[in-house]
Amino acid sequence: MEDWWRVVFFLLFILGCLRLLETLLPGELTAGDGAVPRVKRSPELPLRFRYDGSFKILQVADLHYGMGGTTRCRDVLPSQFAGCTDLNSTRFLQRMIHAEKPDLIVFSGDNIFGSSTRDAAESLFGAFRPAMVAKLPWAAILGNHDQESTMTRAELMAFISLMDYSVAQVNPHSLPNELSRIDGFGNYNLTVHGAAGSPLVNSSLLNLYLLDSGDRAVVGGRRTYGWIKESQLHWLRAVSEELQGSSPVPAPALAFFHIPIPEVRELWFRKILGQYQEAVACSSVNSGVLKTLASMGDVKAVFAGHDHLNDFCGEIGGVMLCYGGGFGYHGYGKAGWPRRARMIQSELRKDGGGSWAGVGRIRTWKRLDDEALTKIEELVIWESPT
Repeated sequence: MEDWWRVVFFLLFILGCLRLLETLLPGELTAGDGAVPRVKRSPELPLRFRYDGSFKILQVADLHYGMGGTTRCRDVLPSQFAGCTDLNSTRFLQRMIHAEKPDLIVFSGDNIFGSSTRDAAESLFGAFRPAMVAKLPWAAILGNHDQESTMTRAELMAFISLMDYSVAQVNPHSLPNELSRIDGFGNYNLTVHGAAGSPLVNSSLLNLYLLDSGDRAVVGGRRTYGWIKESQLHWLRAVSEELQGSSPVPAPALAFFHIPIPEVRELWFRKILGQYQEAVACSSVNSGVLKTLASMGDVKAVFAGHDHLNDFCGEIGGVMLCYGGGFGYHGYGKAGWPRRARMIQSELRKDGGGSWAGVGRIRTWKRLDDEALTKIEELVIWESPT
């Protein structure tokens, strides 16, 4: 009998604690009556060229965000080290948004540094907060470090796709009939429509392909970096063919992925613009990405990250291959070599009647995180032959 009363007392105590907890928690965190559901804030879609015929993309390569103000900088000058944290990366991103006013931000992998965070979700909010506060559309793909904390790659992309103003997708909404699945997480395409009021307002004039280049793999008993698989290339060819077939004017495309392809190494022997300061850390597997892109015909440039000390552009096989350059202060860098960001601007041309037509030119440049946000190495990466 005495044990029975103890059980009753314990159950009443638990119920009392739960009731107290319910009254103390804010309504947004409870599932009962009066709870306020959290709805994603979405950007204005479709993505669209401005009235002046331009569309600007800010590439943020290798942000390597950790835990904010408690995560220290790496590879900075001794005079910069005191007080240098992830928040320096945040301020750099805020300055870039204010100075360039991009139409889209692309975070091209290693957005968070998994080994430096105890909570992937918290770090993702810290990494992407400036874009969300600015209410700008932004996209993200994964690098080789993002999944090293508390989320898998699938969970990361699902979470990212649900964040405010994100246009990221876990994977394509539909696949070609002969393709039952696609490798990786974060393979998707974005279309950029004509300027409001122009004859091509409902047509995609610029296509963006975002691909998951994986993280690590073992090939022949040796560790190597990931690579873009045949299922991804199969989907990419199908999407490109569909988009090119449905566009009233030729629409160029840009591709974004994190880990560079092996052909980038050849640029050591060719003309480039920018700095080639470290060996290209790519996969030992060449899956034919460049061959596929060249055969598709619409991809004019590829933008990658991963190698923080490389920020060059060079052409191989009719495709411009560009690095973003290291952006984040918690990623490795080079003391005295400023962190940097890449801008990509597509510009429409006008037809004989003075209306905006297709894309006439695509330019790129970089800005350094110095006092003046110095603009360097502007380059025309493609011009329309017509």
